[in-house]
Amino acid sequence: MRNLAGCWLLSCAVACCTLGVVSVPSASLGQGAAAPAGSASVLQGGLELIDPKVLRVCADPNSLPLSNDKGEGFENKLAELFAAKLGKRLSYTYYPEATGFVRNTLGSYRCDVIMGFPQGDDLVLSTNPYFRSGYAFVAKSDSPLAGVDTLGDARLKDKRLGIVAGTPPATYLVMDGLMQKAKSYPLVVDTRYDSSPLAMINDIKSGVIDAGILWGPLAGYYASRANPPMHTTLLLKEKGGPGLVYRIVMGVRPSDANWRRQLNQLIADNQPAINKLLLDYGVPILNEQDQRITADALTEKP
Repeated sequence: MRNLAGCWLLSCAVACCTLGVVSVPSASLGQGAAAPAGSASVLQGGLELIDPKVLRVCADPNSLPLSNDKGEGFENKLAELFAAKLGKRLSYTYYPEATGFVRNTLGSYRCDVIMGFPQGDDLVLSTNPYFRSGYAFVAKSDSPLAGVDTLGDARLKDKRLGIVAGTPPATYLVMDGLMQKAKSYPLVVDTRYDSSPLAMINDIKSGVIDAGILWGPLAGYYASRANPPMHTTLLLKEKGGPGLVYRIVMGVRPSDANWRRQLNQLIADNQPAINKLLLDYGVPILNEQDQRITADALTEKP
């Protein structure tokens, strides 16, 4: 996965690392295959060589709401926006977000940008952040737990909560004595067949668990699409453990400083459109004061 130190463990259910690389619309490339001869992205003498005609994106083929090979995720839509602004054609190299993702995509010069990455990960050169989000508490809208905003809430003491194994909120479940009854969902799955967020949402709906904790973009997306929709609350009050709010950036190669500057300008010029896109996918986004950015705020006049 993108950061073995644990930061990117927050973001998504990941797939098995045994799958091959698929480049679209280019021909398929097997795992470990060399980049095509004459490719504009091949590093030559340390030069920064970004394809001038194609925005080549590294992405997971089945990781909604982030991305999939049908172009249905918010990272896909963000790539479409940037490609249009740059006047470039859009193409993808798909690889599951597991061990080897960066090495077999960006690091192999098969693509030039990862659309979503946690700030501070040294595997890539980071752009400026394009959104902030955090972990969220998910419950049925008519549940007495709807609106719980801290895992230290006394109402949780006898409840069974869902948690994705290895994610930062698990520390708080241990600290608050909630882990013994908790149901754990795997962090590393083959996304062709399994989805830990969807499994957790289904278990909340059926009553197997009383509520769950998910990374905000996943929580907002799946909770808003549940029938009936579920309630999500960002966990912003936890103290004494790991941070639960993260800035998300784009990742490029360390040699691609000019490309990074261009992406930074695109982020700055298109932040309102980016925010609207994220909100359309149910992503709970925060400003630097940890206040929710809402659709109403986007339409307010200065």
